[in-house]
Amino acid sequence: MSYPPLKITFLGSGTSSGVPMIACDCEVCTSTDKKDKRLRSSILVQSPNKTLVVDTGPDFRYQMLREKVKHLDAVLFTHPHKDHLAGLDDIRAFNFFSRKPMQIYADSLTEEAVRRDFYYAFSDTKYPGTPELNMNTFNFEPFVIRDIPVIPIPVWHLKMPVMGFRFGKFTYITDANRIDDESKEKIKGSEILVLNALRKKKHISHFTLEEAVDMAQELKVPNAYFTHISHQLGLHATVEAELPEGVHLSYDQLVLEL
Repeated sequence: MSYPPLKITFLGSGTSSGVPMIACDCEVCTSTDKKDKRLRSSILVQSPNKTLVVDTGPDFRYQMLREKVKHLDAVLFTHPHKDHLAGLDDIRAFNFFSRKPMQIYADSLTEEAVRRDFYYAFSDTKYPGTPELNMNTFNFEPFVIRDIPVIPIPVWHLKMPVMGFRFGKFTYITDANRIDDESKEKIKGSEILVLNALRKKKHISHFTLEEAVDMAQELKVPNAYFTHISHQLGLHATVEAELPEGVHLSYDQLVLEL
């Protein structure tokens, strides 16, 4: 399978509360380092011909404005939690300028949540100005969005199945604390792996920093970037200096090219 050149932009690298967190005065939340300012996790995937977004969190509108995104072809969803879904209504702007529905891709669990939370977009009698969405339901089989092949990679967020995605040599996984052997095989051979690393202290449904490092090294991926980071992890500069070779913290507006 051939893959086009890809540009990956981190729209957000923070956990569900974002960084800084509301009402928090810790050293991370009060840091002046722009790499300690983290919107909710999402990435922009661009080929020469197509532009995709993985997840539309509460910061989606601002993320699109900040990156000056004028055209969007599709949205892929990892799972139905609000910090990955809540901004979907702002697709309306793209509908207005493109004059066509937005292609959205979700597994059956996330599709159910989208249809429930944004019921007005699927109503038989729509109010003018509601989002226009064309639902594409996927399972574990690879699919293609125009010139961008997509391999879904199921992982576990405690007991919730979450979808990671592999685009060529790039694999993106968020909100996981366990990866089955079959999914690990789908990741192997990637040049870049993005994993969630919430904090250093153990968490019920997210990889810790140590667990994320161990997973990246087990999979023998030469370059790993961590995302879905909370203020509890520590200052970006401090943690980055502690990481082994080839392992990094991501940050908002980081750009990777493959």
